[in-house]
Amino acid sequence: MGGAERLMVDLLPLLNEENTNSVELVVFKCAGKAFYQELKSKGVSIKVLSRSRNVYNPLNLVKLLPILGSYDVVHSHNTACQFYVALASLLTRCKAKLVTTEHNSTNRRRAIRWFKPFDKWMYNCYDAIVCIADQTYNNLSGYLGNNNRLHTILNGVDVSRFLKPIGDISNKNEYVITMVAAFRPQKDYDTLLRAMTHLPNNYRLQIVGGGDAHEGARIKAYCTQLGLDKRVDFMGIRSDIPVILEDSDVVVLSSHWEGLSLSSIEGMASGRPFVASDVDGLHEIVKGAGILFPEGDDQELAIQIQSLCEHPVEYQRISRQCQERARQYDISVMAENYLKLYDELCGKHHS
Repeated sequence: MGGAERLMVDLLPLLNEENTNSVELVVFKCAGKAFYQELKSKGVSIKVLSRSRNVYNPLNLVKLLPILGSYDVVHSHNTACQFYVALASLLTRCKAKLVTTEHNSTNRRRAIRWFKPFDKWMYNCYDAIVCIADQTYNNLSGYLGNNNRLHTILNGVDVSRFLKPIGDISNKNEYVITMVAAFRPQKDYDTLLRAMTHLPNNYRLQIVGGGDAHEGARIKAYCTQLGLDKRVDFMGIRSDIPVILEDSDVVVLSSHWEGLSLSSIEGMASGRPFVASDVDGLHEIVKGAGILFPEGDDQELAIQIQSLCEHPVEYQRISRQCQERARQYDISVMAENYLKLYDELCGKHHS
């Protein structure tokens, strides 16, 4: 379960609150029971197309075909859904308006030359392509060419869930560093683990997230190789992220690239200083509020973490700046912009 999944949990109930809207979530595989229960408790209907672990299972396409035409707007997230919705729309000549969201500033497909015609075909099936940050828009526009179907709607977070009192680092004997991110090659856990080797033994790391099993096993093996087993806690997928962040001293996101990272906004809202890689998708959010370090520079990351923990006044100043920045990304603004886009596509006036 990653940022796009969390986004659905926060966004869909807001879209469903309007009396004129009925929102349903269709998923390709059953996972993340806590997320599903939260959505259902807020009145959002969920259809699970397949119990298969493979999101590209052709059964998803077969089950998608008869239901696609029952919606006015079909909005897809993540690659498998983007592809099957595009294909299903051609097979059924569906009249629904198709929208997809681009969640990252780049992806591995764009480095494969023969994949570009396929990508262009897929994106051309959509009436609107939403980019979740300016850099995402610029990169996708450069990849596809000028495209008047591209829109920018900044991602948002239910900031109120994460707002906590500013932390106090004075007189502490142990410091807890936390990173919340799925196990994917995009996330740079290696740099964070190496940074831990430069920090004193009273610094402990919490890693929160699931994701790719192979990548997770590799990261855990690397942790063992560095001799960090006793100082690193792999906490798995958790539904109590606000509590975990509140119990942390510094929140870190070490990454190679992002779209507009929801976990970064959550971390900045938590009342703790946020430290992140200076890469696309993080630079725009964090600069001028939290701390940025050069991508892959474990020594600089360690220096920044230790400096924050050893200087309480600076620690609180950065924490306040982070909270102020996070408030700018409240999900209510995102919901309003999505509703406006849907109304425009359907030829309705948005009040």
